[in-house]
Amino acid sequence: MSSCTRFRGTAALGAVLLTAYLGGAVVTHVRVGEAPFAPILIGVIVWGGLYCRDARVRSLLPLRKP
Repeated sequence: MSSCTRFRGTAALGAVLLTAYLGGAVVTHVRVGEAPFAPILIGVIVWGGLYCRDARVRSLLPLRKP
C-alpha cells in the first residue's frame, strides 16, 4: 500500500494515486477476460477507510443529511 495513505496530510493524494493504479489493474483484468473484483474491492476499502478517517472527504460525500 502506498505510504501516502498512511499520513493524514497526504492521505487523499495517496487514495487518488492508488485509485489510478487500481484503475489500470481493472482495465488489465477486463482486457484479459478475468473478473476485476479484487482491484475494485481494494479501491472501495481504501476510500471507505479514508471516508471514516478524514472529515474533508465526509464533507464532500455526505451519506446522511446534517
